[in-house]
Amino acid sequence: MRNALPSGPRTQDIGPVAQKWPQRIWIVRHGESAGNVARDAAEAAQHAWIDIATRDMDTPLSDLGRRQSEALGAWFAALPDDGKPTAILSSPYVRSMQSATIIREHAGVAATIERIVADERLREKEFGILDRMTTHGIRATYPSLSEQRQHVGKFYFRPPGGESWCDVILRLRSVIDTLTRDYVGQSVLIVAHQVIVNCFRYLFERLTEAEILAIDRAGDVPNCGVTLYEFDATKGSRGKLVMRTTNFVAPLVEHGAPVTTAPDVPAAPKS
Repeated sequence: MRNALPSGPRTQDIGPVAQKWPQRIWIVRHGESAGNVARDAAEAAQHAWIDIATRDMDTPLSDLGRRQSEALGAWFAALPDDGKPTAILSSPYVRSMQSATIIREHAGVAATIERIVADERLREKEFGILDRMTTHGIRATYPSLSEQRQHVGKFYFRPPGGESWCDVILRLRSVIDTLTRDYVGQSVLIVAHQVIVNCFRYLFERLTEAEILAIDRAGDVPNCGVTLYEFDATKGSRGKLVMRTTNFVAPLVEHGAPVTTAPDVPAAPKS
């Protein structure tokens, strides 16, 4: 599957109406983080709290997460020049910025992409008072919240001080406005988090609550997994983005970097 993803020109004119979208958008979850590792250990031991000394936004990549990011960068490096990223946007969280930086360095685009744009709208979903808690801890400490979440569902449930998926989607709508204003015709790489990947899918593919939650239940987004959308001028009246692949992990497999899919912290039961 190496270099199997399609490429095309950076810009197009589709006749009387000019293209408004980037030519392609890759959405990538960051590499495995130290938080992912700590979460797995806490869940296995049935602890209430995940043992992380740093703030969630300061949690770095694990050694494996660095290897995953290097593998994905090497895959980008082997793409044709007109199929490589021309811009990189990232969540400002350390693990995401580290992944984006490593990918940029190993993709050979540092000369053409002078800097990575850190955009706070791409940050992880905020968990509020449930931050750093395991599933066991949430049920034991906040049984009423756990029950409410099961009743409302994760799409609409907002923990005190935190966000629902709808809140995340609302801020991503303004990111899309930025993409159609500042990155028309470009090839944009976005490095962020699992919920961000799924919420972009909800927006770009015009999914329903039931459809995106079914995707979420089917499996977690792999670390450094690639979801690609490309502009297709033949779709709709003005052309639109078309999904080409989701959770593409062949670059990791090809470079011997194990594929990991642990959810971000805190743990959240599927619903």
